[in-house]
Amino acid sequence: MQRTTYGYIRVSSMDQNEDRQIIALNGKAVPVENIYKDRQSGKDFNRPQYKKLVKKLKPGDLLYIVSIDRLGRNYEEIQNQWRMLTKEIGIDICVIDMPLLDTRNGKDLMGTFIADLVLQILSFVAQSERENIRRRQAQGIEAAKARGVRFGRPPKPLPENYDNVYRRWKAGEITGTAAAQECGMPLSTFRYQARIYEEGL
Repeated sequence: MQRTTYGYIRVSSMDQNEDRQIIALNGKAVPVENIYKDRQSGKDFNRPQYKKLVKKLKPGDLLYIVSIDRLGRNYEEIQNQWRMLTKEIGIDICVIDMPLLDTRNGKDLMGTFIADLVLQILSFVAQSERENIRRRQAQGIEAAKARGVRFGRPPKPLPENYDNVYRRWKAGEITGTAAAQECGMPLSTFRYQARIYEEGL
């Protein structure tokens, strides 16, 4: 049976540099056309290139990934995907940074036990790191807010005629729809701005 070699790369918004992974896969002679790359979070496996890769895999194929956290960062889902790839599809996986996670070696009971144990530890670490990153981000945002840093787009200034239109609408001279049209905004936006405007009066 002819074995096809594949590689999988994942980078996220917190880790934009994919060079290390590309160099590592090139070192394993993975054909460029067989390298699949997602620029997405590792929280789950709902990734377009990963899904495309899985559809390509056949029994006996070999998949290289640089480290287990590039596969994912969800403890339970890493276990499920590993089981699906190695048991259900029947491919081999080699984690380049962790030689113990190479399913081509140690296919006896002891080798399988050690690989499973290492996989559980590393996938636990991958999820823990993700949770720590999220916690640090949340703490950073809270600290920035406490310093008065504002997030999101700056609010658009109200049109010059807003005050006049608002007072006519409030007096019942025009409908909300007509008022919104005069201000060049959707009705929902006009009403939202009206609530804010009233608080400032």
